[in-house]
Amino acid sequence: MADLHGLIYAYHSSSALGELVAARTSSSLPFCSRYRLIDFALSAMTNAGVSDVGVIMQRDYQSLLDHLGTGKDWDLSRMSGGLRLLPPFGKHGSQTGEYKGCMEALSAVRDHIVNISQTHVVLFRGDLAVNLNLRDVFDAHLASGCGITAVCADCGYRGGSGEVRFVPDTPNTSKKMLFAGTGQANALSSIEVYIIHKSILVELVDWCRENGKIHFHREALAHYVDEGGTIGLYVHRGYTAHVSSIADYYSANMDMLSYKARRDLFDADNPIYTKGRSSVSTYYGENASAKNSLVADGCFIEGELVNCVLFRGVHVKKGAKLTNCVIMQDAVIGENAVLNHVISDKYAVFTNGLVLSGSSALPITVPKCKIV
Repeated sequence: MADLHGLIYAYHSSSALGELVAARTSSSLPFCSRYRLIDFALSAMTNAGVSDVGVIMQRDYQSLLDHLGTGKDWDLSRMSGGLRLLPPFGKHGSQTGEYKGCMEALSAVRDHIVNISQTHVVLFRGDLAVNLNLRDVFDAHLASGCGITAVCADCGYRGGSGEVRFVPDTPNTSKKMLFAGTGQANALSSIEVYIIHKSILVELVDWCRENGKIHFHREALAHYVDEGGTIGLYVHRGYTAHVSSIADYYSANMDMLSYKARRDLFDADNPIYTKGRSSVSTYYGENASAKNSLVADGCFIEGELVNCVLFRGVHVKKGAKLTNCVIMQDAVIGENAVLNHVISDKYAVFTNGLVLSGSSALPITVPKCKIV
């Protein structure tokens, strides 16, 4: 068991995700036919032996609660420790209940942080698709002797904003941060996963409270570096996607049609766990066709699929043709409907003969339960 406590940011949803986060957070977005984005953070912690995990929530978290349950699917349903859901309570210095920055969210759960029994804390975004060997990261953190270790990508990654980058002064450490709009060739992009000594985290939370600061990178972390702190660096070279817009979500799902990306993200030696659901096998009709597509259990396919990602329970009726589409759970595609570059949320219904066509840069998004 690692001397490490997990905290997952599951409170934020970018407005650029539009209708996809109308009733859910980005952490609970369905991904790659059967997963939710938060599964990657939870699985990384489970695989590393982290047995105490807190999930910081704010609003629109019913979908997240339904998915997480007691945490048993990630071996986090325990008599002592396990999965802890941290709703927006006791937020310091605000009456709105809104978190405007990561440090506000951490301030709201300060009592939880103070009572953590582990020495180190991993801060993990809930909207990252990444198979991270957290045990290796923790070992590198301990070996570096740094109070904070940042997980970085050696080059840009899917959806990466480049908000913060680190300039190495040794292969494994940095004393210089760069923000969006500034450039340096050897800078490493942060994927916004950090391991931090608990005492340092509490100090930064208190400093932000006292000085009215709310942002983790530009204020708390910059203060730590300005005061002479050194950031340890761990470079993750596998597939990474940060889902912060509809285009990011669409592209990340389409990436999963590549065997290389899929093999990288779903490594049998470092499995990704998700909520269990019993479904019958997918039925393919006599005239059905599926080319380069991911199709979950419980679907009923009578039409044609090309480069599509389908979640459980989708019904594609006779004569329908779907190309470059992401179709979420229990959607129904009517007879002879033609969909191209479409993202459908759960329970959407597409009527017979409908034609919808978007583009890879601007896919058409159909809200949950919508009849089109």
